[in-house]
Amino acid sequence: MNDTATYTTEGKPFERDMSYLPDRILAGDTSVDPLDDTFPSGSKDSPRDVPVWSAEPGRYRLVAARACPWAHRSIIVRSLLGLEDAISWGAPGPTHDARSWTFDLDEGGRDPVLGIERLQEAYLARDPDYPRGITVPAIVDVASGEVVTNDFPQITHDLAFEWREHQRADAPDLWPVDLREEMEGVMKRVFTEVNNGVYRCGFAGSQEAYDDAYARLWAAMDWLEDRLAERRYLMGERLTEADVRLFTTLVRFDAVYHGHFKCNRNKLTEMPHLWAYARDLFQTPGFGDEVDFDQIKRHYYDVHTDINPMQIVPAGPDESVWHTPHGRG
Repeated sequence: MNDTATYTTEGKPFERDMSYLPDRILAGDTSVDPLDDTFPSGSKDSPRDVPVWSAEPGRYRLVAARACPWAHRSIIVRSLLGLEDAISWGAPGPTHDARSWTFDLDEGGRDPVLGIERLQEAYLARDPDYPRGITVPAIVDVASGEVVTNDFPQITHDLAFEWREHQRADAPDLWPVDLREEMEGVMKRVFTEVNNGVYRCGFAGSQEAYDDAYARLWAAMDWLEDRLAERRYLMGERLTEADVRLFTTLVRFDAVYHGHFKCNRNKLTEMPHLWAYARDLFQTPGFGDEVDFDQIKRHYYDVHTDINPMQIVPAGPDESVWHTPHGRG
């Protein structure tokens, strides 16, 4: 069996498959979010008629690799909201093959709670014929060993709304109602043009696809640079989910996306407002302390053999710059 994953298709632009297991973990029969139907937050048209699981402390395990930006969101949100005692966390290693993420950071190569070597085992416990990719983050029901959901945008939304009873008293409101409409628009542009935009550059299958992706990415980066010239956070003076979503791309930008994904018009460190903003977040508890640059670099440069066949992991850049004064706030 060839377990080597491939990410590019010659002659074609990169398109992300946004079909995920849509089950939700809710505090009641319906979402606590009063705007849940107005602004659906999940993937693939955000279905609402889905299986519902009960939000019970200790029942679930969040499986999320620090290396993956989509999973990194859930790790940060869990930390910001103080949900460590309510939902345990299993951390796969930074590399994987076409079959699955593995728990090579744990003793014996097994998750200490789920007892599995590969996350694939939890997907197959739910559906022996599961046809899609084995992705993180995934929330697993500990008792049955089955994956509940891997719908990454819905996971962080529901951590914020459905687990409020179990959050710490001073947890931030990451989804303020008065900012919601504007925030949803900002998050959509961040996702399509930046979070996913770097991947469209890196996995482009033609020069034309790359040129289009590159232009779109930098138009959005310039928009963000201008926006952050006048406000501390994306939505003003309040930290929100929008900041979490942007941060996981920014923190990987110079280390990975600038070179590995050919997003090389300039470095993040050369954009004054975005760079100061990124350091501001990095130095906020729950952000930088959940970053592992070694895992990030090993994930991209080791796994993407179709664009880095020798699997050489670069030594730089200097991580200490993230701790320099940011001058914001």
